[in-house]
Amino acid sequence: MKIVEQIKQPIAFEMELFEKKFKLSMSSKVALLNRITHYIVNRKGKQMRPMFVFLVAKMVSDGEISERTYRGASVIELIHTATLVHDDVVDDSNRRRGFFSVNALWKNKIAVLIGDFLLSKGLLLSIDNNDFDLLKIISIAVREMSEGELLQIEKARSLDITETVYYEIIRQKTATLIAACCSLGAASVKPNSRHIENMRKFGELIGMAFQIKDDLFDYGETQIGKPTGIDIKEQKMTLPLIYVLNQAPKKEKQWLINSVKNHNKDTKRVKEVIAYVKAHGGLDYAIDKMKAFQNEALQLLENYPESEYKNSLKLMVSYVIDRKK
Repeated sequence: MKIVEQIKQPIAFEMELFEKKFKLSMSSKVALLNRITHYIVNRKGKQMRPMFVFLVAKMVSDGEISERTYRGASVIELIHTATLVHDDVVDDSNRRRGFFSVNALWKNKIAVLIGDFLLSKGLLLSIDNNDFDLLKIISIAVREMSEGELLQIEKARSLDITETVYYEIIRQKTATLIAACCSLGAASVKPNSRHIENMRKFGELIGMAFQIKDDLFDYGETQIGKPTGIDIKEQKMTLPLIYVLNQAPKKEKQWLINSVKNHNKDTKRVKEVIAYVKAHGGLDYAIDKMKAFQNEALQLLENYPESEYKNSLKLMVSYVIDRKK
């Protein structure tokens, strides 16, 4: 059995029901809109976000969930899907998970409007049901994701990025959404409880480990998930590179910065940078940091009684680090 199926097993029924509710939450009286949202729904990925919501909700409540949990998962998916549709427009990207993106098939104007529509659907789903606490969690996440992206753009221009700034960028860009899923799962069943902050922290730690794993793919021999060296070509500062930059003697540091800034399209030069990062311990350092975040996340789960939901969350933490793409 695939590990994702194994993780999903204890919540298979909820996930199936969630899919039906999620499709309904997107409905509109406009035929074009329905056609596009139908296209989006049928090209879903692994659905990690709703899985986090349901597993956390069930773990902290001994298996009891309510309509609020389903709404919370739908709100996260609606608002996150809206940001992805907008991202594809911003990045001028024609593919998403191997399929054509909305902007590739229906052009930018329609894609932006679809994103706005999904965003408003998410907001109204919460407001109509007085789930203001859940709406606050997801709204903070969207704000932080935008700030993280902009902080990364600002820093990429100067390449003067410290490890502290890097962690802040990935916390906002990647970790904040997983943190929102986990805290929202807890809040949907145990409002105003300590579980909300515990699970937010748990999700954040997983998100940090997840992003470092993504950074490491860039240095892989095989083209997993994204082509090797693409982060360097896009002048994205990743943890292995930051570590090596901060350790390098002045002359080598200048060569590295010059390579990333001015020669990032030169395949031979990019390969030399990758080789330098590997030779000077960049990957080992990043792997150690990733494992530290993983262990801290697992530690937070120890406070909860044994259950199939807790086991699935533990599997999820391992999967984030062991995945091949």
